Amino acid sequence: MSSPHPRSFVVNVNVLNVGIHAAAWQRTSEEPTAFVDPDYYVRQARIAERGKLDALFLADGPALRENPSVKPSQSLEPSVILASVAAETDHLGIIGTLSSTFNDPVELAHRLLSLDRLSGGRFAWNVVTTYSPSAGANFGLDDLPDRDARYRRAAEFVEVVRGLWSSAFTDGLPGPALHHDGEFFTVHGRLDQESSRQGHPLLVQAGGSPQGRDLAGAIADAVFSAELELGAGIEHYRYVKNAAIRYGRSAGAVKILPGLITTIGSTHEEALRREREQDELLPKGFAAERLSQLFGEDLGALDPDSPFPAHLLAPVADPSRFGGSLGFRESIARLISTRDLTVRGAIREFSGAGHRVVVGTPEDVADTLEHWHLAGAADGVNLMPDVFPDGLEIFVDQVMPLLRRRGMVRHEYGEDTLRERFHAEPAHRRRNRGVA
Repeated sequence: MSSPHPRSFVVNVNVLNVGIHAAAWQRTSEEPTAFVDPDYYVRQARIAERGKLDALFLADGPALRENPSVKPSQSLEPSVILASVAAETDHLGIIGTLSSTFNDPVELAHRLLSLDRLSGGRFAWNVVTTYSPSAGANFGLDDLPDRDARYRRAAEFVEVVRGLWSSAFTDGLPGPALHHDGEFFTVHGRLDQESSRQGHPLLVQAGGSPQGRDLAGAIADAVFSAELELGAGIEHYRYVKNAAIRYGRSAGAVKILPGLITTIGSTHEEALRREREQDELLPKGFAAERLSQLFGEDLGALDPDSPFPAHLLAPVADPSRFGGSLGFRESIARLISTRDLTVRGAIREFSGAGHRVVVGTPEDVADTLEHWHLAGAADGVNLMPDVFPDGLEIFVDQVMPLLRRRGMVRHEYGEDTLRERFHAEPAHRRRNRGVA
């Protein structure tokens, strides 16, 4: 792979509720339910824009995902939130998660291109297939389609959406009408609207399964990954870059952005104390319950000092029918195997979230970001602070200056669109590439 480009390191912030930590609602200076107020996201966006971050990222799932008495969860529809953020910011990109399983491609193409125009070409769509049975129940489904079917639908869904985006007007002239007859969709027509300043939205992908990685290589401008260790990060990075090449793209066309959970203090002791105080607010057994859900076995019933059960670390027998996130499961299983962890150690490392964790000083955070970047495991990061707003403020005020001194990130915004900022392929060069 080519060497990293100076000042090209992408820094997004994933605004999950009032913080990624399950007890964040008990620690925030915001109202515990601030995540139901669009102005809350505007406030976090203004902090991110002050720090010259690239984009604000919103996760989403069309179902109740958490026990609200333990961890209140985001409930507003993401494109509505991001419209509010776009109207109150000038440079910050906006990335929204919307499911290809529980949306209509014609309606979504129209909605997302409208949001891209509203933002001045700053929008990206995070394409997910949704594996939650509760989401299926919300839409009247007794069972979700298997993984292969969901990804075939996702690939065709994206093909339809991009075909409709290409049909939009540019400089007063319409693009070619879409004529599509596929396995899941039959669409003949065009979008009666103008293209955006960047042509059309960027595409982000977050699946860690083989099908997800292949889809990323075919269509994604960026990938939100969940590798926990450097070796796994490098392997994932190379896989997706090579997949992009197989689909006729350049390796640099897709940015790999691992998630990183941060708990930052001015000293190691302060960071550890902050983490400990947050963990003490959680119900007993919270992390064990979350990890049990991932592996489908009650780990709380085991001796915490016994070796982690070997049979749970084996590859899933039938990945197409696995009901959870295959990428998260494989990442944590690999970490447990590599470190030969006990049940207690695995529960602690998992941290109830499934992403890499840094608990330390601003220098520690900058060091791990630079290390992964130079090692060829990351083109950037999707930051997940433990608590908003102070977890983000610490990063903006103390970590970003360190990254600037190391030549990794910009001093000022210089690009008008998110496509330019990500050094993504020009919209007019994009073609619908099928997924084998």
